[in-house]
Amino acid sequence: MRFKKQKRHRKTVRFFSVCFGFRQPFKVLCDGTFVNHLLHNDLTPADKALSDCLSAPVKLFTTSCVLAELKKLGAAQSASYQAARKLAVARCDHEKKVSADSCIEEVIGENNLEHFFVATQDADLRKKLQKVPNVPLIFGLRNALFLEQPSKFQRDFVKSSEEKRLHLTEKEFKALEKRTKGVSENVDEEDSVDEDGLGRHNPGLQPHNTRNYSGKERDVKDRVRFKRKRAKGPNPLSVKKKKSHENPNRASGKEVKGDDGNAESKRKRKRSRKGKTLEGTDGAVN
Repeated sequence: MRFKKQKRHRKTVRFFSVCFGFRQPFKVLCDGTFVNHLLHNDLTPADKALSDCLSAPVKLFTTSCVLAELKKLGAAQSASYQAARKLAVARCDHEKKVSADSCIEEVIGENNLEHFFVATQDADLRKKLQKVPNVPLIFGLRNALFLEQPSKFQRDFVKSSEEKRLHLTEKEFKALEKRTKGVSENVDEEDSVDEDGLGRHNPGLQPHNTRNYSGKERDVKDRVRFKRKRAKGPNPLSVKKKKSHENPNRASGKEVKGDDGNAESKRKRKRSRKGKTLEGTDGAVN
């Protein structure tokens, strides 16, 4: 049961933190009835009891009107008055002291700018504050403290504010409409064509560096296109160099053939020379 209560409290604290910007340490505004409840049920120290309830550090406040009301009650509430004097005093700006509940209502106001948690045992005051959008309420029951869940009014207020954020305001809509009209007029001027078939040249609308784009490049891409990964060649540094497959015998054979050809030519030359010498000798003999 205790685990469910803590879980419910954390959920409520998260609601007010996310939707209304409450931040730690949380500020708790206490009235006289709540201080009296803490003392009567021995829930001291008060800051530790409230920090256990909210699962976060807290700072306790009260008002000068609450202190004046406890002081008027006399000896019956002297212990509560002495305990309340130890709390920080929130500014209420009341020259003439008013009742504690009306003072707290004025301190909270319509928007609770100081982001106070209100701790009170006054049921009527809690009902009034439930109609303020961003006021979390704390009350005591015997020797336990409870954080009230957001009221229906507070939940409806959050939903309506979220819907308003999704839609444009009148000022934003007019600014957007004016901007779209200006862009459409510029596009119409660029696309307009003269009677000669030549486009109108407006140097004021031309960029400084002009380029001629093809039709595909001018088209607007509605979807993101990813490049497909293709197989790449191996790293040239990790590949061995190709060895030459030439037969060394062939090269040597060519060299031999060349040598034979030179020998035969030399022999022919010798033979021709011999023939010539023989004919010369025969003639001489004859």
